[in-house]
Amino acid sequence: MEGEGAAVWQGAVLGGIIFWLVSASYLDVTRKLRSFFQPWVSHHVETQTPIILKIQSYGFGFLDALFSGLSCVVSVPFYTAFLPLVFWSGHGKLARQMTLLMAFCDYIGNCIKDVISAPRPASPPVKRVTATKDEEDNALEYGLPSSHTLNTVCLSGYLLHYVLTHTQIEGAYVTYLGVSLACMLVFLIGLGRIYLGMHSVVDVLAGLLIGLTILAFWLTVDEHIDSFVISGQNVTTFWAALSFLLLFAYPTPELPTPSFEFHTAFNGVALGIVSGVQLTYHQFHHDNVPRLFASELTIPVFVGRMLLGIPTILIVKFCSKALAKWTIPMVANTLGIPIKSTSYIPTLNGSGTGKKTDKLKQGYMQKLLSQHKAFDVDTGIRFFQYAGLAWSVVDLVPSLFSYTGLS
Repeated sequence: MEGEGAAVWQGAVLGGIIFWLVSASYLDVTRKLRSFFQPWVSHHVETQTPIILKIQSYGFGFLDALFSGLSCVVSVPFYTAFLPLVFWSGHGKLARQMTLLMAFCDYIGNCIKDVISAPRPASPPVKRVTATKDEEDNALEYGLPSSHTLNTVCLSGYLLHYVLTHTQIEGAYVTYLGVSLACMLVFLIGLGRIYLGMHSVVDVLAGLLIGLTILAFWLTVDEHIDSFVISGQNVTTFWAALSFLLLFAYPTPELPTPSFEFHTAFNGVALGIVSGVQLTYHQFHHDNVPRLFASELTIPVFVGRMLLGIPTILIVKFCSKALAKWTIPMVANTLGIPIKSTSYIPTLNGSGTGKKTDKLKQGYMQKLLSQHKAFDVDTGIRFFQYAGLAWSVVDLVPSLFSYTGLS
């Protein structure tokens, strides 16, 4: 009965997403929402330019470095590098919850960005400071909401919640100090995004409100999600189907941006983490595993884990990408789906392959993809390389720790 119940709600979730995909496409929901919100947001972005210029008038080199550094600390690449260390430090529940929350924030935030397709502050007159390649990529996205603000609210809020509810650290002063530090971080990140010319005030406020909404929602469902991931029915099959559908349940922006690429990467990360934890929870991720600073997991052992783990996951990422670059085009050509590659496979750049034409009889998958002149295999390659990387973090690397005495 339990298995039947799981199959029912999982089917309902996947069916609901498919229904939304079909109905949203038929009703042209994205265009209607954009026509409603975009003029209002664009107007506020334009009228708030003097505020940005006023804030930037107080600028000097130290503030440029401070706010650029803070932006890097709460960026997606930072979290991608930081979360494996949380797994390997023994705090598996915190790591998997923050990973899934990050993927959820990334999906919701980037969907809203590309639905509204509102501009960032005009530069010039605003000075845009992009100190890193990641910031240059961020500048190519649309503005509202501020992803840095949204992610900071959610992840700092969840980290505070975890510390207060899952550790021995307690007391009114701890709560007050934690809330104060989280609020200060959110304020500095929001102010920094404006100072750096990356966002207007309305972008930051939207990121704050959406982040608080997502955080409140996540705190009501996190235990249910964690219970499902570690002991549910059909977990990997369901999550693989969910991840596949979420590659399509994404709005088309007014102009191409990197937002979908970021979503694809974290969508793959979520699948890799869930599938790996589901398989190895009782071996490597249960509540009684050694944790950092305890006698069972000393700092030298943790350093050894990093020295072994980081090169391993980078090798797996490289191998996953190479394998996907070979298999995905082969499968697509077998199914008669035309393909192209915008960056990963130069020989497919800008042109479709395969023998499909309008005169040929097409199957359902071909009809589903018929709106595309050619399917961009970079999406699948990116998805699988990050799924492979995430799987290695929670399955392959902990296995190596066991074999090498680092467990």
